Amino acid sequence: MNNLKVLIYVESRYKVDRKRIKTSIANVLTQQGISAPVEVSIAIIGDRKMRGLNLKYRNLDKVSNVLSFPLNEGEQMPLPAGVLRLGDIVISYPEIIREASREEVLVDDKIDQLIRHGLLHLLGIHH
Repeated sequence: MNNLKVLIYVESRYKVDRKRIKTSIANVLTQQGISAPVEVSIAIIGDRKMRGLNLKYRNLDKVSNVLSFPLNEGEQMPLPAGVLRLGDIVISYPEIIREASREEVLVDDKIDQLIRHGLLHLLGIHH
């Protein structure tokens, strides 16, 4: 999917497969029939930052594995025509490692699962 822009922020101590993340996002968008130019951002952070985001935005003092922040919530800002800016997906890397270990799955597979989950939320599809 050439018209996909994925902005990826990873705290330096975490190792992720950026190409696999982009492929995972492209696969979900294709499955959902979305072919327009899309932009989405992914942040891979630690537990302390995730707890802070949960406290600030959800009033929960805990770490969660993934949070989604749709761009269409809150204040509207001018956007370039023709680009579907979905928003941000934030993942706690330490939480992913714990969950992958408990579930006996690969960390990359767990990241794929949560990218899909977060992206579906950004698209307005809730479980």
